[in-house]
Parts: sequence; structure tokens; C-alpha cells
Amino acid sequence: MSEAVLSQILLSLADVKLSQKLLSDKVDKMQVDAALSKDAHLLSKTALYHSSTGQSDSDGDTVVSPTEKTESVTAAGIYTEKPVLTTYPGQKGVRPSKLNWGESDPQARGPVIVSHLANQINLRNAVGAYGGSYSIYRSLAVAMGDLPADHKPNFENTHPPISIKQQPQWSDTSKIVSMDPFGHLTSEYYKTQIEQGLDIRPTIAITRAHMIVPELQAELKRGAMKVDGKIIVNETGELNVHKAAIDPVWFLPGVAARLNVTEDDLRRSLYENTGGMYPDLITRPDLKVFLPPIGGLTVYIFGNHELLSDPNTRLTVRVHDECNGSDVFGSDICTCRPYLIFGIQEAIKEAQNGGVGLIVYFRKEGRALGEVTKYLVYNARKREGDSASKYFQRTQNVAGVKDMRFQALMPDVFHWLGVTKIDRFMSMSNMKHDALIDAGIKILERVPIPDEMIPPDSKVEMDAKIAAGYFTTGAIPRDEDLCRTVGRGWDEFQA
Repeated sequence: MSEAVLSQILLSLADVKLSQKLLSDKVDKMQVDAALSKDAHLLSKTALYHSSTGQSDSDGDTVVSPTEKTESVTAAGIYTEKPVLTTYPGQKGVRPSKLNWGESDPQARGPVIVSHLANQINLRNAVGAYGGSYSIYRSLAVAMGDLPADHKPNFENTHPPISIKQQPQWSDTSKIVSMDPFGHLTSEYYKTQIEQGLDIRPTIAITRAHMIVPELQAELKRGAMKVDGKIIVNETGELNVHKAAIDPVWFLPGVAARLNVTEDDLRRSLYENTGGMYPDLITRPDLKVFLPPIGGLTVYIFGNHELLSDPNTRLTVRVHDECNGSDVFGSDICTCRPYLIFGIQEAIKEAQNGGVGLIVYFRKEGRALGEVTKYLVYNARKREGDSASKYFQRTQNVAGVKDMRFQALMPDVFHWLGVTKIDRFMSMSNMKHDALIDAGIKILERVPIPDEMIPPDSKVEMDAKIAAGYFTTGAIPRDEDLCRTVGRGWDEFQA
């Protein structure tokens, strides 16, 4: 076969492939258009609201409902007759409500809307679902009939008991990219829109509580801590605390910049590695905000929260990544619970001395590798000889990477609170320290966990981390030292 003939065949095949793709795209778009045209009209009150306020979408067009008449929706009356797999910018009926990330005025910024209900799907201005990882459980409740899919939350009396003062960082798109700084006041700022039917939900909730920590009760009994009536409320050891639960809300251009990747690569990776869970990540580049189905974080504040942004007030901080086995059940293979307790103790002492104590607790189980992976690594460590010299190698063998916490997004919560300086940082992690410093937050003192609080079997982890760059005030283990640091073998687990 001549080269010319072969070239002609290849060109013909390329033309056929292109034609098939164009045909497939047209069919897909026709299906989506049909679904949207059928059921994507707004509630009449919502349409009136947008028309009266002149509210605009991201392109500056007035947001109105499609003018074509629609038939009834599904039996439940809430979804489009056919599932809308994805949508496209500029598609008929698709006019996202305005969302201008970085605006200091919450009304100019606009609410985050991810509803998939038939009468609001054309207004969505973000990808994902409310509730983070718990959106899956909500889906189960709806499927089983325990929860109406169009349930309208009653936000009466759910407002925060304290006020988090708005900071300049809230409107700095380089400072806050992984949470909605207005998320705790959603039901206040967007009350009118909510009352008129829009499904807008808080992504932050703040409350106050008492908490009891057994180890601190013991410290109180032996006189190492004192009742002051404000932070330690009574002789029982009840602790007065304000706490905030925060769901992740990602501004994708900012997240990509923080991680030093392109937004396109970030979107593609998120799409591919969640099994194509969110096609809009690919088809809707105009939607810049994503609510990922992952765990968020909780903030615990001891002392006067209003002083968090005062650089003249002393602040003690513990940034802690979840470790259920240790934090809750007391496993001694790591230092997680002891360090957390030490951080809480020092945070309370700081607050009692007129400063503020802050604990930031992230849901990043097993260095964000997950608990299943963590336990697989534990098995490999114990079966093959648990030594500090091979600590990280065991993790990389299973997970392919020694740590996936990527602390670059961690400082956002500090910007939300207005923190610019940390006096005592209760962490030895080089990654956490460097992320905060890179974010422009000063750290005056780093405090390692006291040797007497380190469980014997966690010495392997501690020595390996110090050798890898973790902060210490003591000696840095040499290679030969790491080989001598070994943990319990499985023979010691036998009854």
C-alpha cells in the first residue's frame, strides 16, 4: 500500500471520528436541553425577586426563568423527568445566579447555590452538594422516603451566639479559597432569597458548649490546672468553649494557584478520580466554586474570640489532623491524642492568662490517606519489623505517597478568624509550620510534645518524623539511630 493511500485512509478515519463526536455532542446537548426546558423554571416568587432587584448572572444578564411553558415533573414533583447529567455555559435556560468570589459585600458577592431541584437547577452557580461527605447520607434518606428532597430547612434561632468580625482577608482571593467566609451568616445575608424559595444553606455553624476531657480532669485534681469560673467552669473540670463547624467550599482558581497546578488539570483530576461524580467540573468552566464531598474542620476557641485578630494578644494554637484510633480510642501507636490533649491544656492556660487558645481540628484521617490505608500500613509495619528507618517507606509502598494532607489550604481558617500571629504553636510538623509562614502568619514559638507524653510504641513515628524534618528541641536521630528505634512486634499482641 502506498504512503499516499495510507494517508488518505487515516484522514478519512479522522473525519469519521470527528463526525461521530459531533453527533454524540449534539445528542447529549439535545437531551439536556429537553430536560431543562421541561422543568428548569424558577419559582414564581424567586423570579419576581430577581426581576425586582436586577440580580444578574456571571455574564451580567438579568436572571429570569425560561419563558416556555413546562409540563409536570416527576411523581415527586421535584426533579426533571430525565436526569440532567450535565449542563453547558450559555445553554438555553441556564443562567447561574451571580457569585463573585472575593467581593467584600455579601450581597455583591452572592450566595452559593448547588441545588439540583427542577425549579432551581438552572440557577446553580457552584458544583457539588451541600453537606460535604454527609450529602451521601442525605441522598440515602431521600431515596428511602425518610426525607423530602425539597425539604426546606427552618433556620430560625440557628444564628451564631458570637460574632466573627469581618476581616480584610475575607475579600482577598489569595487568602481564602477553601471555605466560604460568609458561610456562617448565610441565613441572615440571604434571608429574602431563602424565604422566596431558593435552596441556600449555611456552610459554617457556630455554637457554644461545655466539654469534659478526662486527662484535664486529672490535671485539675493534682493541682496542675485551676478553676477560674470562665474557662474551667467548676471543680468537675467542665470547659467553656465556642466552636465552629466548617464545610469545605473551594474557589477552584484559588485552590489551583495554591497547589501550583492549572485549573484545568485540577478539574480533570477531580473529575477522573471521583469516578466522574461531577461532570460539571469539565462542562461548566464558568462555575468556579466546588463543594467537595469531603470532611471539613472544627474550630475550638478558649477565651475571648474577639481578641483572635488582635496582634497584641497572646495566642496558643494546635492544628490537629484527625486520628480516630488515637483521638477517640486511645491507640498508642502514635502521639495524636497525647499531643491534642497537650494542645488543649496549653490553650486553656493561655486563655486563663488573658490570651486566647485555639484548636483547629481537620478531618484528614490517616494523613488524608484514609483509615483503611492506615491500617494496611500498620499491618505491613508490624509484619515486616516496625522500625523508624522504614516508617515512611511502608506508607509509600501502600499509598504511593507518604502524606496527602497538603497543608497549603489549612491557613484559610486563620485568615477567616483574622489571625496574623501565633505566639505558641503546639506542633512539630514542618508542613503545617511552613504553610502558615507562607500565608503570612507569624509563628513566634514552636512547642514539641513533652517526652513523657510520648507512648512507647509511637517512638517509631516520632523519630522518623524528626529525622524527616519535624521540629525538635533535642537531637536529630541519625540513620543508625533510626534502625535501633523499633516498635512492638505482633508476637507481643498475642493473648
